Amino acid sequence: MSLNSTLTFFIPDDTHSEGQQFITSGIKAGFPSPAADFEENKISLDGILVKNKETTFYAKASGNSMTGAGIDDGDILVIDRSVEPKNNKVAVCLIDGEFTVKRIKQEEELLFLMPENSLYKPIKIEEHNDFIIWGIVTYVIKKME
Repeated sequence: MSLNSTLTFFIPDDTHSEGQQFITSGIKAGFPSPAADFEENKISLDGILVKNKETTFYAKASGNSMTGAGIDDGDILVIDRSVEPKNNKVAVCLIDGEFTVKRIKQEEELLFLMPENSLYKPIKIEEHNDFIIWGIVTYVIKKME
């Protein structure tokens, strides 16, 4: 069974998280104020994106089955294994030895993994499948082209 995507996992590294410059007043689309130069604080993205260091991982998405959910090929997913899986959450799942990222859909006693691209079909989880919900996607980091 091909699940239409692969993931490459990374562990958060906070050994160099001294923070980057952060403008707290927001970025204005109009004429910039010279006073904005003095409104900076430092921010650590790990401090915002990682709620539970022991259960959070990063993964690089591969494939286009979740484009409708804002997950494109090459995006970095922030996955928290401590978040409770619920209906409609986007989850990283391990099914029959392969990782995939899909939206969870539960209908009565049935469980489906739903792609967010009409070119792909839902995956119905059957009793014979070796299946676990590995973690919940909490953030997507993407490069703007």
